[in-house]
Amino acid sequence: QVQLVESGGGLVQAGGSLRLSCAASGSIFSINAMGWYRQAPGKQRELVAAITSGGSTSYADSVKGRFTISRDNAKNTVYLQMNSLKPEDTAVYYCNADLTVLVGPWVRKDYWGQGTQVTVSS
Repeated sequence: QVQLVESGGGLVQAGGSLRLSCAASGSIFSINAMGWYRQAPGKQRELVAAITSGGSTSYADSVKGRFTISRDNAKNTVYLQMNSLKPEDTAVYYCNADLTVLVGPWVRKDYWGQGTQVTVSS
């Protein structure tokens, strides 16, 4: 059973910071890529940041220069450091992982975390 467990959401004032964590556990052979998405009420889920197995990163234009994604391969964990938060960053943040897992044979599958609420007050 593969799981992604997120933590670190909460309520913060505009200009503040939060750090999200997402730990993957289970029969994982490799982590191919991990990322963070968010979904605000009434809006579609959007990609915030992603990091490949080689450490290459990409960001949505709206968070460039404010958010930083990183990973600890030894802990199968990805982080999202969010600085200079704005009210428009308010959303449920979801961790996503592209994993190679043992399900009979080794297969490559996509997994999602349960989501963590980030609320930025003005």
